[in-house]
Amino acid sequence: VSTDDMAKAYENIDPKLRDALHLAYDRIESYHQKIMPKTWMDKEANGTILGQKVTAVDRAGLYIPGGKAAYPSPLLMNVIPAQVAGVEEIVVCTPAPDNELNELLLAACHLCKVSKVFRVGGASAIGAMAYGTETIPKVDVITGPGNIFVATAKKLVYGEVNIDMIAGPSEIGILADESAREDYIAIDLLSQAEHDEMASSILITTDEALANKVSDKVEAFLGTLSREEIARKSIEERGAIIIASNMDEAIALMNEIAPEHLEVITKDPMSLLDDIKHAGAIFLGENTPEPIGDYVAGPNHTLPTGGTAKFYSPLSVENFLKKSSIISMSKKGMEEIGEQCALIANTEGLTAHEESVRIRLK
Repeated sequence: VSTDDMAKAYENIDPKLRDALHLAYDRIESYHQKIMPKTWMDKEANGTILGQKVTAVDRAGLYIPGGKAAYPSPLLMNVIPAQVAGVEEIVVCTPAPDNELNELLLAACHLCKVSKVFRVGGASAIGAMAYGTETIPKVDVITGPGNIFVATAKKLVYGEVNIDMIAGPSEIGILADESAREDYIAIDLLSQAEHDEMASSILITTDEALANKVSDKVEAFLGTLSREEIARKSIEERGAIIIASNMDEAIALMNEIAPEHLEVITKDPMSLLDDIKHAGAIFLGENTPEPIGDYVAGPNHTLPTGGTAKFYSPLSVENFLKKSSIISMSKKGMEEIGEQCALIANTEGLTAHEESVRIRLK
């Protein structure tokens, strides 16, 4: 894709939408700058220096779902952390039915100053970025969402390159007490159900009356949705409303589920934060609907799914960085700890290791 086409697309989009993309860009960039780890070194009293060097990967490959649909937000959420991390070369692959790309996606590419965009999608794009082709360079890390074929391809190339995660269908969990508004909860549950028939939407509440009101409100909202059929099937097959005897029980169950998105709509949501252990992103308070995190809040919307929030984290600058340990021993430092090192090496039967240390102690 030529940079001229991207620039034209940027100029052609609605000015209000352009401003919205700029707002999202600025907030996402600011958040990821705050979580950027830094190289550090510490000098001990004996002169020994220990530290850690943080370095960006040379080249990142970003997969962006596309075709004729408009998906500028995944582009922002993948490109910006890579840029903040300091990645020198960013490659974007996105499907292009009939060789055409959505103008909004091209505009977002221009906003992000991405120059290498290739019209290729699916498992083919993942393979091309992992191994390289005549036109698409081999990358060091591949990130970005996709369908089951993209996810499987990422899993297969892991080891040849690094990947962000194997993401599945969207999920939302909501913890709520009697203070919560049923209309807020109902539409927030549907905000994930409309993504995919396989999406999961679960409310756990301590209030039976609220549970009944939410159930009625979900049904009322369904008929108003543009993707009613998808949302209805998702709610019927993978939606749930669970009544817990108390909030401790509700939190324990939600920690077991480890949802991608977790909303906490209670009288004092901040007081529950310490007990919440497993969730991709946590949305505190009734004024924090999940979609605000999808687009403009700032934190990344690429999150672990399928219970993997128990051991995975959201996409961030960390996915585009690697760390090297730094060790610089002083002569006095070697004198202080060298003998112990040699002793351990001797115990393991590694005589060259042992002598490598002892020769410096003579």
